[in-house]
Amino acid sequence: MGRISLRTIVRKSLWIIVPVLFVMAQSVALKAEIVLPNVLGDNMVLQQQTEVELWGSARANGRVRVEVPWQRQKIETTADAAGQWSVKVKTPEAGGPYEISIADADGKRILKNVLLGEVWLCSGQSNMEMPMRGFVSQPVRGGNDVIAAAKKSVPIRMFSADYNIDGIKEYKYSEVEQTDVKGEWWENEPAAVASTSAAAYYFAKNLQEYLDVPVGLIVTSLGGSKIEPWMSRECAMQFPEIKLDDLSGRPIFTPIVLYNAKIAPFVRYALRGFLWYQGESNRGDAEHYATYFAAMVNDWRARWGGEEKPFYAVEIAPYNYENAEDTSAAVIREAQLRGVKMLRHSGLVSTIDIGNRTCIHPQYKDVVGMRLAQMAFADTYGGRGFISRSLEFMEMVVNGNKAVLKFDYAPHGLSPLFDPLEGFEVAGSDRKFVKASARVIAGRWNEVEVWSDEVPEPVAVRYCFKDFTTGNVTEPGGWPLLPFRTDSY
Repeated sequence: MGRISLRTIVRKSLWIIVPVLFVMAQSVALKAEIVLPNVLGDNMVLQQQTEVELWGSARANGRVRVEVPWQRQKIETTADAAGQWSVKVKTPEAGGPYEISIADADGKRILKNVLLGEVWLCSGQSNMEMPMRGFVSQPVRGGNDVIAAAKKSVPIRMFSADYNIDGIKEYKYSEVEQTDVKGEWWENEPAAVASTSAAAYYFAKNLQEYLDVPVGLIVTSLGGSKIEPWMSRECAMQFPEIKLDDLSGRPIFTPIVLYNAKIAPFVRYALRGFLWYQGESNRGDAEHYATYFAAMVNDWRARWGGEEKPFYAVEIAPYNYENAEDTSAAVIREAQLRGVKMLRHSGLVSTIDIGNRTCIHPQYKDVVGMRLAQMAFADTYGGRGFISRSLEFMEMVVNGNKAVLKFDYAPHGLSPLFDPLEGFEVAGSDRKFVKASARVIAGRWNEVEVWSDEVPEPVAVRYCFKDFTTGNVTEPGGWPLLPFRTDSY
């Protein structure tokens, strides 16, 4: 038998190996793993008693089967030529944990530990972003105790966009709308709670106790951001003064880039409502803030199905910005209220009683979260028997040397009744405001008379209308009077 050369062996082997490799490559090319956006994952909370969307990618033109344990029949669909697919699933009342199966001819994904409950999206700037562990040298009241006491058995879940569980964040922004965002659903355990927005978490903690159902938070915020970056292109185009020809500036100031990167990826995810804690960075443009706010809210609502989903905002707190006596923060608070009142199913939580002269991030996020939860419990879920809104100025009449003020949302009157009311100023025709005395009128518990010996003929009254100020007027449940002015000087 003759010897066979190495070259001959290699040549003959290639006739066998190459076709096999070709077939393997074709098989790999045809096979496509089921890929889901990050917001669809283990530990998520799906909105109860609605129709939710599940979506992702799979093999092009392949069949996709979705199984949910609360209905018997499988849901089937066909991916398009690009492999994209989606299905709609009706959800029953709150419950879980469940497993959801998503499969095609190439494999299966199992989403584990899924709950059905109430889902809220929380956005804004640094006071929304501020985690339960606090910022450096800036604590959150009660935060450490809440972190230590966190238990997985409490059905609160958190998705913090562009944050990891160690609290490290990425600054994401985009000139075009994105379809996914970095993040994962966290269970209610200490490390996760520590890295979650304190205002949002306190809201969830209270709401979960009020409703006794799971609560899911989607937190997507960025410190220092103006409202314009959170507006979509279509929303911003309503306003000629918002320029969209150059989107290369700082993301916290540049229109639409935060909406694109940090809101757009969630528009297919079913929600109950929104929380908003922003405004400090718009102090230089209070003239436009109310209309920007209302337009943004209406745009977000439309993108989430056109319903009037509840939208609750937080008033910016007293702080010594340029000067405590200035009014740049006061006029933004005024614009915040004006914007809220342009909308249905919306409200403004006051922080006028929990500010800090030297720190722009007040530590009382427990108060913010509690008030947001009480407002939502009453307005969205029909809770009754408790106060859920701040007092609001209604009207003023002058009676001799006193101004008589009447207030709304005061079914149980104003407080304190026996101590002096603080925070009022009064001015005459010279427009010079001076500190005023004030008291609740006996027998007319939602009315206050205001006066000063320096102003014999009052023309205008202000309450806590400064950047940093203090006042003590509340209703008996502790909700403070919203700051106001009767003038437009």
